[in-house]
Amino acid sequence: MLKRFFDFIASLIGLLLLSPILLIVSILVWIKLGRPVFFTQVRPGLHGKPFKMIKFRTMTNDRDEQGDLLPNEERMTRFGKFLRSASLDELPELFNVLKGDMSLVGPRPLLMEYLPYFTAEQNRRHDVKPGITGWAQVNGRNAIGWDQKLGLDIWYVENRSLLLDLKILWLTLYKVVRRDGITHEGSVGMPRFDEYMKQQRAEE
Repeated sequence: MLKRFFDFIASLIGLLLLSPILLIVSILVWIKLGRPVFFTQVRPGLHGKPFKMIKFRTMTNDRDEQGDLLPNEERMTRFGKFLRSASLDELPELFNVLKGDMSLVGPRPLLMEYLPYFTAEQNRRHDVKPGITGWAQVNGRNAIGWDQKLGLDIWYVENRSLLLDLKILWLTLYKVVRRDGITHEGSVGMPRFDEYMKQQRAEE
C-alpha cells in the first residue's frame, strides 16, 4: 500500500511538472514522425495480466514493397534515437503508473509473446508490477544479455523495498544523464527473447 501511494503521488506530481515537456515532445513527434504521436502496445503486467502500455513513438511506419514494416534499424530516425537515449519516450508511462498498471520501479514489461518461453523462475518477474525503470535498467539496461537481465529482475523481486526503489530512481537519473546501455550490440534495442530461447533450445 505504501508503494502504491508513493507511485500515485510521484506520478501525479511528475505529470504536472513535466507537462510542458510532454507537450513539446508531442508536437515534435507529430512534426518529425507523424501520427499517431503515441505508441501503445499490450504488455504483461502483474501476474501476467495484459495492460496497454503507452510511450512516445520513436520510429517511422516505413514499409517495403510488400507492405511489411522495415527493420527497426531502418525505421529509427536520429530524433527517435535522441528520444530513447534521453528516455523521453518513456514519460507517457507515468499515466500507466497513475492508473495502477505499472509502478515507478519494477521489471520492465516485455512482450506478450514472450510469456510461453519464460521458465518458472523467470516468470517470477511478474510477481510484482512492471516498472518504468528497474534493477536491470540501472545495471546494464539493453547492453546486457537476457540471462543476466532476467536474473537481475528476479533479484529485485526477492529484495524489493522502498529504500531500494529510491536507490534505483536515483541511479536511473544518473544513467539517463550518462545515456548508458541504450542499445544492444548490433541492434537498436534488445534482441527478441523468443528468438533467443529458440536458439538456446536448438543448441541443447
